[in-house]
Amino acid sequence: MFFRNDMGIDLGTANTLIYMKEKGIVLNEPSVIAMDKLINTVMATGTEAKRMIGKTPATIEVVRPLREGVISDFDMTAE
Repeated sequence: MFFRNDMGIDLGTANTLIYMKEKGIVLNEPSVIAMDKLINTVMATGTEAKRMIGKTPATIEVVRPLREGVISDFDMTAE
């Protein structure tokens, strides 16, 4: 978990959470990314990317960059 003075980020295997002081949890999305391999661009993240699992052409890769509590794909996690 990453903390700033007023914000915390939890990169979880299943979900990514963002907490803001005095606001609580402001983001709770699946830890999933859809990437277009041809143009090297993120197409979708979170819920939208999760809906794409198993429904994309070969040029779009949908991944869970965190596995078993550790970062398994650093570049995708950074995106």
